[in-house]
Amino acid sequence: MEEMIPLFEDEYAGQPAPKRVLAYMQKKQENDQPIVGTYCAYAPIEIMQAMGLTPAILCAFAKATIASAETVLPANLCPLIKSSYGFIQEGSCPFFSMAGAVVAETTCDGKKKMFELAAEVKPLHVMDLPQLPDEVEAKENWTRMIRKLQGFLEETFNRTATDLQIEESIKKSNKRNQLMRKIFDYAAIHPPVINWQEMFDISFMALPYDVDDAVPVLEGIIERLERRVAEGVHYGSQNSPRVLVTGSPVGGDALKIYKIIEQCGGVVVTPDCCTGLKLFAKDFEEDMADPAEALAKRYLQIPCSCMTPNEGRLEALSEMIEHFKPDAVIDFVLTACHSYNVESYKVGQYISEKHDMPFLKIETDYSDNDEGQIRTKVQALFEIID
Repeated sequence: MEEMIPLFEDEYAGQPAPKRVLAYMQKKQENDQPIVGTYCAYAPIEIMQAMGLTPAILCAFAKATIASAETVLPANLCPLIKSSYGFIQEGSCPFFSMAGAVVAETTCDGKKKMFELAAEVKPLHVMDLPQLPDEVEAKENWTRMIRKLQGFLEETFNRTATDLQIEESIKKSNKRNQLMRKIFDYAAIHPPVINWQEMFDISFMALPYDVDDAVPVLEGIIERLERRVAEGVHYGSQNSPRVLVTGSPVGGDALKIYKIIEQCGGVVVTPDCCTGLKLFAKDFEEDMADPAEALAKRYLQIPCSCMTPNEGRLEALSEMIEHFKPDAVIDFVLTACHSYNVESYKVGQYISEKHDMPFLKIETDYSDNDEGQIRTKVQALFEIID
């Protein structure tokens, strides 16, 4: 195989993705562009970007801060929530330290109660997320929540955004999303010419970056991926098991699931989670009479397990299976993430019956104690595929 062309050609190539983003945030802050912390995919960053604010994805994926969190929070809580709060307690998340305020959503009960504690440290605005997305009131209520967020940000940062500026922000996000889908398409090639680490790094960069800054970077990445195609370089082989990973958010210490799949000889062709394709999968409707309604309509289409019923997740899985042609689906469920854990049964049935495809549920946390068990399960899954 030819030498792999790096997709990033900057001083942070090969380093953890947060370093590149942190340097970007620091530059934005120096240029009088305040930082707003976010925890979830439902945060409408277009509102922030329309008023010249920079969204920052806050730290939530390290086991190192969980012991601190457990001095306050119950030990049997989801590791993502405990890690998030541990970072706040220790003051060790640079993005949280930089943020002038935090935007949160009522996606689960554990998060809601943790946000009450976080609000004692930093100005924090909670958006009441409708969780019956097919009900007629959902879009109207979420539109109202988006406008309330706009009011909070305008008052907190003494900035405003007109509907025209929000519409421009929507159109920019659509441009970014289209480029991101084009990049993910390189994983649909058999064998793929992009790997999970690169998709993760690009996603981590693309979301908080101002779209005007992100587009030239993304276009450069596409050029380098085209060079890989032309030179016949790729990851894995024709026989490498192709895996779609769905479920709970993946990052930091939870990246072990991707690493183990790769160590077992597989390739991740679709990271379907909040830190993967999910956020870029669809565009916003443009030129609606109310741009906040356009935001509400799109964000309510995110198929998180907090929604009920969550048929959109099954439809999205079918679309991804058709496009990326995986050999198996692995459902990654964080311990005590009850909605994803319960929904796993329905997802497993759907994958088996609709697509006649091997399905494996992995329930784990951020520790490395169970890596051997996970590796054994993944190896057994790959033996079925063979």
